[in-house]
Amino acid sequence: MNHMSHSALNAAQDDAALVRAWLQGFEAALNTGDQARLAALFAPESHWRDLLAFTWNITPHMGAQDIAAALAKAQPAIGAHGFALAETRTAPRRVKRLGLEVIEAIFHFETRLGRGDGVLRLPLDNPAQAWVLLTTLEEFKGFEEKTGKRRPSGEAYSRNFGGDNWLDQREKAEAFAGRDPVVLVIGAGQAGLGIAARLGQLGLDTLVVEKHGRIGDNWRKRYHSLALHNQVHVNHLPYMPFPPTWPKYIPKDMLANWFEHYAWALEINVWTSTEFLGGDYDAKAGHWRVKLRRADGSIREMAPRHVIFANGVSGIPKVPKLPGLDAFKGDVIHSHSFTSGAAWRGKKALVLGTGNSGHDVAQDLHSHDVATTIIQRGSTTVVSIDPSAKMNYALYDEGPSLEDCDLIATSGTPPLIIRGYQLAVQRMAELDKDLIAALKARGFKYDLGEDGTGHQMKYRRRGGGYYLDAGCSGLIIKGEIGLLQFDDIAEFVAEGAKLKDGRIIPADLLVLATGYYTQQELVRRLMGDAIADKVGPIWGIGEDGELANMWKPTAQEGLWFMAGSLAQCRIYSKYLALQIKAREEGMIPRGGVA
Repeated sequence: MNHMSHSALNAAQDDAALVRAWLQGFEAALNTGDQARLAALFAPESHWRDLLAFTWNITPHMGAQDIAAALAKAQPAIGAHGFALAETRTAPRRVKRLGLEVIEAIFHFETRLGRGDGVLRLPLDNPAQAWVLLTTLEEFKGFEEKTGKRRPSGEAYSRNFGGDNWLDQREKAEAFAGRDPVVLVIGAGQAGLGIAARLGQLGLDTLVVEKHGRIGDNWRKRYHSLALHNQVHVNHLPYMPFPPTWPKYIPKDMLANWFEHYAWALEINVWTSTEFLGGDYDAKAGHWRVKLRRADGSIREMAPRHVIFANGVSGIPKVPKLPGLDAFKGDVIHSHSFTSGAAWRGKKALVLGTGNSGHDVAQDLHSHDVATTIIQRGSTTVVSIDPSAKMNYALYDEGPSLEDCDLIATSGTPPLIIRGYQLAVQRMAELDKDLIAALKARGFKYDLGEDGTGHQMKYRRRGGGYYLDAGCSGLIIKGEIGLLQFDDIAEFVAEGAKLKDGRIIPADLLVLATGYYTQQELVRRLMGDAIADKVGPIWGIGEDGELANMWKPTAQEGLWFMAGSLAQCRIYSKYLALQIKAREEGMIPRGGVA
């Protein structure tokens, strides 16, 4: 072994020893409940994010004093112990996070009820005090997921001569004849299928209802040219990764068919062509009363104890009131309903909106020889897919397993997430400077996002307002797709858009890429004002800086929300499922958070 190898080995051993020493000191301080002793283990500017382990919630804390107080308060009931390096996970390593050199380590621990994992970051210049701590509850003792060595081998999978075989039992389970599910999930996209798979592993009887005729239609029926904007290796669903032969950017129909296959393979109960008509909560009985319209028009009433809205950040299409639109003689459709520009070949189109959908629709129309003009309503963040947008997933290219990357990715508190995006956006703006300059020269209104956090915080704050460039920006820059500012339009007329200077931009088609109402509006329409107002905003940033009402308890007992990217759904489905399991097993009193 050469000298460099010895040095690297010694450094790794030293780093592991520092992590072990911190974990031992942390457990000892926890056991004493001494806040001053706990606070001394954290840097003054420090961050702790807890996923259920101590707080039964998704909870960020900042600053040594606040962290110590919260830990000391929670520990008597939680009984966290056994903190140790996770020997089978990525070894402690020196990395740079947000410009700071740190030792980053993954550890295990236990609580009275479960087992957890965590991430620790110790600054190299002061490894005695933690900068970042993540604690997550990963499983409950006695209710472990039946995966790997715990694979099921019971009656449902036996030969069972003379009785129901596996298919018979699956058909009966899916029929829900004479029984109600414990959990009703609305929507069979990545959010609904992911949470249903997790709940199934915890033994919770779950039904997913999907309004479309096939699982995957929420992707299959979208516009013809759609593919994912981020790479395959960050988009796996729980338990069942995509084949290693799959392309870097998955086409929509591949993903849609995979969802169908996934539901079958994970034994998820799904009713397609089924519409959730609404429901109300019976607090005394502790369950919902909901109505579902089946494919044949019949109404099925059910009484699940939990309802999860998993129909995405994008719910009901938003159609703005546009002056003179009633007079327009052409076709008007929302981008939600757009599939292909082929029907308008040789004609003229206007696309209102410069987010992802607006750009992609405009590019699709242009590719079908439709003379297309995109209308910009507000300033937009534009980012190249490669190299810039890829930067947000750079962690997944560092080498650790998907499981380890997911854990590391969840460790940031809101201030760290914002700081990380700001640093990334500075680099993105440099990489994309020519693209940005050319768009601005064309008259495109461009921004780097509120507080310089770019498209990622726009997604978190409002679910839109940005474009990951799949080629449309170049077409706008070259003038192959026209650009019009909404502020220059006086009104719509029979022939198209009439500008304030009197000119008319003719059009045969107007596509409204104008976004969607929030899930709160969907709740309002399906469950009434009282529940919608009680829950409050869904998605966007909550008072604690985390996503509002997402993947965690809401003010309405038994009502949950599951949404986000494929990666977010893979990660947070576990924690939402555990929260529901905890309530079903009486670990958390009904109606309580702790």
